[in-house]
Amino acid sequence: MKRGGKTLAGLLALATLPMLIGTAFAADATAMNDAEKATAKKIYFERCAGCHGVLRKGATGKNLEPHFTKKLPDGTTLEGGTVKLGTKRLEKIIAYGTEGGMVNFDDILSKDEINLMARYIQNEPDQPPEFSMADMKGTWKVTVPVEKRPTKQMNDFNLKNMFSVTLRDTGEVALIDGDTKEIRSIVKTGYAVHISRLSASGRYVYVIGRDGRLSLIDLWMEKPAVVAEVKVGFDARSVDTSKFEGYEDKYAVAGSYWPPQYAIMDGLTLEPLKIVGTRGMTVDGEYHPEPRVASIVSSVIKPEWVINVKETGQIKLVDYTDIDNLKETTIQSAKFLHDGGWDSTKRYFLVAANASNKVAVVDTKEGKLAALVDTAKKPHPGRGANFVDPKFGPVWTTGHLGDPVLTLIGSDPEKHKDNAWKVVREVKHIGAGNLFVKTHPDSKNLWADAPLNPEKDIATSVAVYDINDLDKAPTVLNVAKDSGLPETKAVKRAVHPEYSADGKEVWISLWGGKTDQSAIVVYDDATLKVKKVITDPKMITPTGKFNVFNTQHDIY
Repeated sequence: MKRGGKTLAGLLALATLPMLIGTAFAADATAMNDAEKATAKKIYFERCAGCHGVLRKGATGKNLEPHFTKKLPDGTTLEGGTVKLGTKRLEKIIAYGTEGGMVNFDDILSKDEINLMARYIQNEPDQPPEFSMADMKGTWKVTVPVEKRPTKQMNDFNLKNMFSVTLRDTGEVALIDGDTKEIRSIVKTGYAVHISRLSASGRYVYVIGRDGRLSLIDLWMEKPAVVAEVKVGFDARSVDTSKFEGYEDKYAVAGSYWPPQYAIMDGLTLEPLKIVGTRGMTVDGEYHPEPRVASIVSSVIKPEWVINVKETGQIKLVDYTDIDNLKETTIQSAKFLHDGGWDSTKRYFLVAANASNKVAVVDTKEGKLAALVDTAKKPHPGRGANFVDPKFGPVWTTGHLGDPVLTLIGSDPEKHKDNAWKVVREVKHIGAGNLFVKTHPDSKNLWADAPLNPEKDIATSVAVYDINDLDKAPTVLNVAKDSGLPETKAVKRAVHPEYSADGKEVWISLWGGKTDQSAIVVYDDATLKVKKVITDPKMITPTGKFNVFNTQHDIY
């Protein structure tokens, strides 16, 4: 595999470096002044911590502590033959990415910044501060009290087909009308919103930024805006509300990467009510200081949240009927839990333990692990995709960061028992580096991206598979070319297919550089032709898009 004339295969994979570095590590080669360290810390938080951890102990990405990143003196090796890297090798890995799913940063960071990061990760990581209930309450703000909010919808927008679009590098969310393709409101939120979740009613959007800022957006306002916000930690990824009948939106819950904990809040005001830590023993029986809360979903068949703790490999079923006497059912699965979604019945939750190359299946009705499924390397489903395979029956699908395949897992233990919780089919994908797969009950297509692939033509494209004939090669759409935007230094990565509420359109983000013109390219799902290219100077680095109706009802 080549990129920019450089051969990557065998050179860049962190786990399988085939040769020794001959020169000894110079004691001052990684020295940094205060200004450099501050810059590097910011870049690491924004670009690296999600995969490698705040403490750099690794999860989806490799361990980046100095005992792995500094070059060994005299060309010696670690136990097991692992080679320490050193600045030059780290620069190449950061610049050109790896076949295991790490994106190339040569079009995102300057050469000086790449050198800075190569030196920074050879220094000891800082220990971040904790974040207490007092800290959390100190950040809580209610901009519009509940009693002063509208009692009916004050705009004429079709809210079911509204899209909440993350503008990653500006710390904003764009609310885009799916019917007219117009931006209805741009709302200041936390940095690089990771996910938008809908209230049970469909009125409120809860968005969580990577900086731990949780914002509550009221769609009923004449111009939708934030009505409450709170900071749940220094680094966060997940949020949901209570969805069981009788508890609709009574509570909100958000999970932090740092500190490792989850927080329960009032669902309509975000008033902090309870913080629960997740530090403890892993499924291997070892203590871990940074078990991050990776993903949260809310059950509709029980008053429970499914809370997935990355480093420990533990899945928590949290009963919220009495938060003063909170009950947790702890399910042992596999490290390192990341993202996942419901099967079509909303009984089973499937979550990727991506660095363990497994998918855990939780039976939320019985409150136990139903299966632990071995998969290809580094599954990363997003929410996954549910459809009926013509041969194997109902399946749930994931893509992979580390392998060029899509994995179909049988998901019907009632009528297709022999196929249930087994890999029934692997479909060849256009490349590794997939982040999201998506379909819709009214569609015959399965869409899959590959934005973290180091090959430009792959990273800028999506593949569309015919669900009724998965042996047929997919239709590959180069979204960057279809957008009509000029080429720039930064690769415009095609990311996150999202359906319109009626299943007739698919929206793809083009994630480029912060100073580049970005776009969302809207395709007709039936013809695969471009219907609209949404551009606006205010729409900077769009990534995730969440259709209100589909997100509200967990349609994927």
